[in-house]
Parts: sequence; structure tokens; C-alpha cells
Amino acid sequence: MSASIWIVNLVVLASVLGTDLGRREINRGRLLRPAIVASIIVPMYLKHPATGGSGLVLELTLAGLGLLLGLAAAALLPTRQEAGTGRVYTQGGAGYAALWTGVVGARLAFSYGAQHWFSEPLGRWMYQHSVTADALTDALVLMAIAMLLGRTGTLAMRKVSLEAAPERAVLAR
Repeated sequence: MSASIWIVNLVVLASVLGTDLGRREINRGRLLRPAIVASIIVPMYLKHPATGGSGLVLELTLAGLGLLLGLAAAALLPTRQEAGTGRVYTQGGAGYAALWTGVVGARLAFSYGAQHWFSEPLGRWMYQHSVTADALTDALVLMAIAMLLGRTGTLAMRKVSLEAAPERAVLAR
């Protein structure tokens, strides 16, 4: 299994769980950190993105799936505004950690399986659909980054929304 897949997935998981578990303020640093992680990971690991065909479709599909998973993760982060200070917080718990750990674990299991359990059928499928190994790796990296950015974008929108209309603070999720 490619080291890049391990690195990307473990960096994303550590970044997310380290900043989201427990009661955490949504502040500039928390919103910028994932963008910084993405700006480092994307140029390092997306060397040969597909520009057409099935490889591009795979990359876009997994990026879209990552975005949906990021939105699902954000749904597991209840958001509240502190009455006295106006600061906006989230409360990340076991369900949130389980979703992220499950998704990262599934990506790592797929990557391992692609080399050890089902390499022959996967190779046939990739050949039949003209999908390169680079496109498959890029698709998994894009999925991880899209999930991270989907979660972060949702938090940014919630923060802006609550600060603009504090009377909805109790209802925000």
C-alpha cells in the first residue's frame, strides 16, 4: 500500500479528532487548519490527476462522496453559541469519532485489499475502464480532502449564521 495513502488518511484523522472531540470553539485557527492541511497534501500527493475518461469520473465521484461524508460528519457536531461571550462552540462525541474512524479505516482497508486481497479483479476492472493507479490513489486522496473541507465549510457557515442571528443559537445543529 502506498505510503501516501497512510500519511494522508492518518494526518486527516489526527487533525480532525484533535480539533473536534469535546467542546471546541469555532475560531479562525480551527477553520484555517484544514485548509492548510489540504494545501500541503494536494500538491504533495496529487501528481497525475486524470483529465478525462473514467479516471476523472472516479476522482470526481470519490470527491463528491467525501463531501457528502464531510456534511454527515458536520451533522454529528452540535453547534451552540455561548450566551455571555457570543463564542460559537461544537461538541464532538463518540458518534463523530466513529464516523471519521470508520471512513478512514475503510479507505485504508480498501487500499490494503487492493494490493493483497483483490488485486487481480481490481486490476482487470481498472484495465477495462482505463483507470490508472494514479487516478485511483488521487481519488482516495480527494475523498479525504473533500470530507475534511466539507466539514470545515459547514462549521464556517454555522458560525457566521449564529453570529448573525444569535436568537437561533439553541436550534443550530
